[in-house]
Amino acid sequence: MKFDSSEIYALETGTFKLDGGAMFGTVPKPIWEKAIPPDGQNRIPMALRVILLKDSKQKRNLIVDTGIGEKWTEKMVGIYAIDHSQDSLEKNLAKHGLKPEDITDVILTHLHFDHTGGSTKEISEGKFVPTFPNAKYYVQKDNFDWATAPNSREAASYLPQNFMPLVDSKQLVICNGVQEFEKAIHWPGITVRLSYGHTIGLQCPLISLGNRKFFYPSDMIPTASHIPVPWVMGYDIHVIKLLEEKEALLEEAVRDQWIFIYEHDPVSPATGVLKGKKHFERGPVVQI
Repeated sequence: MKFDSSEIYALETGTFKLDGGAMFGTVPKPIWEKAIPPDGQNRIPMALRVILLKDSKQKRNLIVDTGIGEKWTEKMVGIYAIDHSQDSLEKNLAKHGLKPEDITDVILTHLHFDHTGGSTKEISEGKFVPTFPNAKYYVQKDNFDWATAPNSREAASYLPQNFMPLVDSKQLVICNGVQEFEKAIHWPGITVRLSYGHTIGLQCPLISLGNRKFFYPSDMIPTASHIPVPWVMGYDIHVIKLLEEKEALLEEAVRDQWIFIYEHDPVSPATGVLKGKKHFERGPVVQI
């Protein structure tokens, strides 16, 4: 989708699977399985979708999150059904005429492995380097602090090889709040909304182009099926906080007609949001 000097796209970087019960928390299986049917191991398909924003005027190319990456053992590939056979980040960047060296900015919503795994690559056994050598990577300080001293529940999701090489290369920009982020990235039309329900210090980009607003809710609302406020994940660490955050966010999204780009929805890359009689609901599908 093009706007003057800017272009925005939803890029597929592969797929994986997670337990359906964990993805839908206390929502009963007979209800959630109608939305996303599970496989024989109770796993549901998940997209690994990122945003690409190109700006020819600034000569900058930005991506939001980097997918799960390809640094996985055969055992873990089997557990999570990680599949890059059809799509990968590098392959789909190439379709837009870009190489990893052309990326100037990377917004990391948070440092869980399925969001930042593609940020680094392994060049030899145990040696990891940034995938995008000329990019600045932006993360919130609260999330970085949380990731570097994780609690026992999230320790398996915060893998140092995905983000510590960015520290070593001095490419990681650690922002303490929205204003620091906006000052650091210095990109008109881009801000973030912070969340503390799924994990600590998650930042969700809100991108204004022309008269349209594109929102990337990351794991606040990982799929369009998670739009109803009570539909949260078993992975979320502060559920009541998340419910409050979702309620306020969705009210604003409906009022200002945001377009949501979903990181993990296996079917709908982007939709509008509506307020139904009982819950907030997905709106029409939007082609990005």
